[in-house]
Amino acid sequence: MSKGNNAKITVVRGDITEQPDCEAVVNSANHRLLAGAGVCGAIYRAAGPKLEPCSVQLAPLALGSAVVTPGFNLPNRLIIHTLGPKYLIDPDPSGNLASAMRNTLLLADENKVTRVAVPAISMGIFAYPPMEAIPILVRTAHEMVKQLQYVKEIRFVVLDDDLFGRLSEEIKNSAHLD
Repeated sequence: MSKGNNAKITVVRGDITEQPDCEAVVNSANHRLLAGAGVCGAIYRAAGPKLEPCSVQLAPLALGSAVVTPGFNLPNRLIIHTLGPKYLIDPDPSGNLASAMRNTLLLADENKVTRVAVPAISMGIFAYPPMEAIPILVRTAHEMVKQLQYVKEIRFVVLDDDLFGRLSEEIKNSAHLD
C-alpha cells in the first residue's frame, strides 16, 4: 500500500458505539482517561468494565495527544482516546484541536486501521463552538489523508442533526482540497 491513498472523509448520523465496520472508534477523552459524560461515557459503557482499568494505566493524557486501548465489548478492535481542548480555558484551542485530530489519525494508521469513527471532538462538555471546530477537524483530516497508508475512511459520527448538517456542508465545501 502506498502513501497518499486518498482516504475518504464522510459523516453519518448515528451512535459511535454502533459502527461495526470501523476497526477503531475515537473517544473524546479526559486527561485521566476515566469514564466521563457524553461520547466518553457512552464508549465506556458499551466497552464494558475492563476498559477503565486498562485506560487509566495510560493516564495522564497530554492535551492534543492520543493513546490506544482494545475495544473490549465494542464491535471495534480499538478505541483511540484523544484529549481535545477545553475551549474557554485553552490558550491555543485551534492548534490543540488540530493536534488531537492529527495524532488520532496517525495512531489509527500506525495500528493499520482502515476505517475510523470520529466524534465531534471537544464540542460537548469542552464547549468548543461547532462553527469553529468543524472546519479545523475537516481541514486537518484532509491534510492528513496523503500521509496515511492504511486509513481508507475517516468517518465523523454525530447524533445531532445540526452537527450532521454542518459537517456534511464542510466536507462538501472542502472537496477541492483532495
